[in-house]
This record gives sequence, C-alpha cells and structure tokens, in this order.
Amino acid sequence: MNVAAILKSKGRAVATAKPETTLLEISQKLAQKKIGAIVIVGEGGKLSGIISERDVIRAIGEQGAEALKQPVSQVMTSKVITCTEMSVIDELMEKMTNGRFRHLPVVEDDKLVGIVSIGDVVKNHIAEVEMEVTAMRGYLATG
Repeated sequence: MNVAAILKSKGRAVATAKPETTLLEISQKLAQKKIGAIVIVGEGGKLSGIISERDVIRAIGEQGAEALKQPVSQVMTSKVITCTEMSVIDELMEKMTNGRFRHLPVVEDDKLVGIVSIGDVVKNHIAEVEMEVTAMRGYLATG
C-alpha cells in the first residue's frame, strides 16, 4: 500500500500556518483541531517547516510562557522530511522510526498535497497484514 491509497481514504486536508504565527496561536489551533502537527507554509504555499505538540512543549519547557509570544519560525523544524504519494508504508515506518517523529507531509512537484501520521501508517499496515492473513487462510483452505 502506498501514500496515495492512504490519502484516498483519509482525505488530503492539511492544517497549515504562516511562519509569523505565534506559538500561542499554533497551540490553540492544535487543540481546536485535535491534531498533533501543523505544516508551516511560506510564500506561494511553499513548505517552510512543521511544528508538533512536542515542539511546543519543548519550547515552553526551555523558555517558559514567554515562548508562546514568539513566531513559530523560531521553534519549528525547518528541515522537513517528506514523502510522496508513491512512498510505501514500510518506507514511512522507517523514516518515522529513524527520525523519531509522527507526521510526514506529502509533497508532489514541490506542492503540499497531504499529510500522514503514524496512526494512519499503523492503521493501514494492520489492514494490509489482515488482508495477507485472510488470503493465506483462503489459500491453505483450498490448497
């Protein structure tokens, strides 16, 4: 299974914000939408970074409540690891595990087209394994 299949079932909506958005506004948006990360886009919708709940907590832990007044560009991860619609689940799991992050923006032709989370990956991996088990049982029963 690839990312295109995941996006087909979950949708392509991505929560985004501008680099000048304050960390407080980012925190409110994360809470309101009940999501774990927001993609930061700059001029022309170009991917500038990503900010997660962990990043927000880390900034507050290091700088106190004053961190909430600063722009997200000061805290976000600017070297974003991405994937494409053709990326497969095993590749996503490897990237997420090695990078120790839970969200991957999906980019095609330098355009943000979606986002996948570790929850999406695990859900679809389980479905893939269950299909294989069902197929194997059917093969053994008729074999």
